[in-house]
Amino acid sequence: MNLLVISSLYPSLNNPLSGIFVRSQVQGLVKGGVKARVLAPVPLAPFPLPLFSKRWKGFRASPQYDVVDGIAVHYPRYLSLPRNWLFERSGEWMYRGMRELVSEIANEFPLDLIHAHVALPAGYAAMRAAEDLKVPFVVTIHGGDLQRTIHLNQACKKAIGKVINNSRAVILVSNKLKRIAEEQFDAGSRFRVIPNGIDPDYTNQFSHRQNVAGSSHKTILSVSNLFPTKGIDLNLQAVQRLVEHHPDLKYQIIGSGPEQGYLKHLVKELDISNQVEFLGQLPHDQVMNLMAECDIFSLPSWQEGFGIVYLEAMAHGKPVIGCQGEGIEDFVVDGETGYLVKPKDVDDLVRVLDDLLAHPHLGTQTGKAARNHVLENYTWESNAHRTLDLYREIIRMAKGKAPGAV
Repeated sequence: MNLLVISSLYPSLNNPLSGIFVRSQVQGLVKGGVKARVLAPVPLAPFPLPLFSKRWKGFRASPQYDVVDGIAVHYPRYLSLPRNWLFERSGEWMYRGMRELVSEIANEFPLDLIHAHVALPAGYAAMRAAEDLKVPFVVTIHGGDLQRTIHLNQACKKAIGKVINNSRAVILVSNKLKRIAEEQFDAGSRFRVIPNGIDPDYTNQFSHRQNVAGSSHKTILSVSNLFPTKGIDLNLQAVQRLVEHHPDLKYQIIGSGPEQGYLKHLVKELDISNQVEFLGQLPHDQVMNLMAECDIFSLPSWQEGFGIVYLEAMAHGKPVIGCQGEGIEDFVVDGETGYLVKPKDVDDLVRVLDDLLAHPHLGTQTGKAARNHVLENYTWESNAHRTLDLYREIIRMAKGKAPGAV
């Protein structure tokens, strides 16, 4: 089976942390026998944009071609405007930027299927390319399309609806996203839930780091982009209330983003500078080391489509804290494989953290159950098996029937 993956979320030499979950799925599919090529379109970064933004400077420095984990990855350029201006047109612009390259690849690598990650812009570009090549395509929605993009304007929602209606299947990574999709679009028969996963062999490499941080203090860890919806400020408020009874408490924050300045100011305002450490963006290996060392993983995010970082922490045997009503409810059973608190509720967050800090055996017990649950149900091998079954079904129907829902 020859597969073309289209995703702007994919690692490059310039940005090795981008889209690790997409790369991991592709690796799993290749292990399952798929032959894959990847297109990871990159926004054009004409002068003077790179002078004013580290992000646009990174786009300009991105390679045109690379081999990542033995898989050929192309990075074609396409028109993209800052601040999501005219984002409803981004899919068409991406298609125009990669059209010739897709044709060249298909000529020497006959395609059976195209799989795009994110409906707009990559899914729209994949839809147009699939029309040209007369091959089926599927799209995975990870959260942003349904939690942000459809609310930008009606044109964006219409573009996403067109992708959904023309796809052979829409993969949602959680039941929460499936519920939103069914509420917003009349295409229920196309929707399939296939959760993301983790690589147990990789996480096991760091198991020797358990409790290396020592028993002299307890560490809470967060790993995320620093956006308002991630709830890092709630963790900081909780730490300020907890430190009186838990003076050995430390809070480490991995990640960067637009909230960083505000959060650092909040740390000073709450007078918890001795307890909080901002570590910025780190290589994935370092993240896994710190995750293995921490005592509690807390990310009370109230807009979480799935959340692989929770799975990674659970695979390390850590008690995790997330929010009720989010995608993590698929794998976090409150009080059994983790803890779910009310969104934006510091009191509830303090209650759970205080209980875990005062009774370490609870965290050990929950973490053990969490690890077993993840290793049994949420690996990239399991994801690849389910995705391959869907691919085969789509290809079989494409050869024997007219286009339509699977």
